[in-house]
Amino acid sequence: MWRSLRPLGRSAASGGYRRYAWTDADADCRLWFRMQAEARRLDVEIDRNGNQWAWLGDPTAGDAVVTGSHLDSVPDGGAFDGPLGVVSSFAALDELRARGVSFKRPLAIVNFGDEEGARFGLACVGSRLTAGRLTKEQAYELRDADGISLPQAMEAAGYDPDAIGPDPERLARIGAFVELHVEQGRALDLSGDAIGIASSIWPHGRWRYDFAGEANHAGTTRLVDRRDPMLTYAETVLAARREAELAGAVATFGKIAVEPNGVNAIPSLVRGWLDARAADQDALDAVVAGVETAARDYADRHGIDLTVVRESFTPVVDFSHALRDELSRILGGAAASSTGTSGPSGKVPVLGTGAGHDAGILSESIPTAMLFVRNPTGVSHSPAEFAAEDDCLAGVRALADVLEELACR
Repeated sequence: MWRSLRPLGRSAASGGYRRYAWTDADADCRLWFRMQAEARRLDVEIDRNGNQWAWLGDPTAGDAVVTGSHLDSVPDGGAFDGPLGVVSSFAALDELRARGVSFKRPLAIVNFGDEEGARFGLACVGSRLTAGRLTKEQAYELRDADGISLPQAMEAAGYDPDAIGPDPERLARIGAFVELHVEQGRALDLSGDAIGIASSIWPHGRWRYDFAGEANHAGTTRLVDRRDPMLTYAETVLAARREAELAGAVATFGKIAVEPNGVNAIPSLVRGWLDARAADQDALDAVVAGVETAARDYADRHGIDLTVVRESFTPVVDFSHALRDELSRILGGAAASSTGTSGPSGKVPVLGTGAGHDAGILSESIPTAMLFVRNPTGVSHSPAEFAAEDDCLAGVRALADVLEELACR
């Protein structure tokens, strides 16, 4: 599976992946998903929001167990973020069939669309629409860097944008959703564990900062006569780092757009996007407020007009305690059976994460849980993202153990 998936959407220049929603690379990944499902005699279904489902058993029977993740990527992303969960889901089904188990509940593997939000700027579009966390009207307002709207992109890819919207009937048929994901950090590497269980997802959001100044000649305009928004932007980036350190949080300006974007021109507009995350809401509020206060102070000082828009926000996600405890029980027993899922403590660690996931979006609607696979470098959203084969196989065994207990007993 890795060999067949690896070249899809990969940039020869960077070695990273550019699997953006409703593009040719996305279509190739969707075809790959369909082929894997059909090779396993699963019934493939595409829901009203473009998410792919591969079913074993009757989808309408109710109380289904669902696993999976996403196949899209951030710009020049790594091979594991998202795809590891999908590949491991198919592999876990292979493992369960090899064990000869009988399924008592329907099982589905899902590929959620546009999880990373790389094209339209909003993460988890497919799951947000399904859960009613994004309205049809809001989705229709989403546009990419070329001005193409989400419905236009969907239609060009052969999907019906008129159908998108909440799907409560589908969610009502799901009894549990378990998502496996490569860890985006080094907690497991530091503890010596191959597998972890998620406790919660930090609250997080994205804010757009528009710094408007005055375009002018870079060679002839005196420093004292300039209204240069790049200076205010640069000072705001440093303020974000300071505020994050004070709150024990993280804050990042990772995307920027400049107008007119000339080497010899003072910018008229600098637009930057702030990504901020913290362990609790109070800390996140402190960071966001601190950054905006500093930015407005700098803007006033330099004669810059500042507009701040919150583009997305996800509150803290506390995964289902009952399902999380069930996973701990299952994998604790698996550890005792030497399946390689636990580390020195003999227990599977439970840890929080600052990264958002489809499981987090769905958590308000259905019981959800997450498994993490060790990432020895902690690097993610980069071509350097990595997980060792032994750890990936441990993840498959752990997911198979969980699915066997949930769907077969």
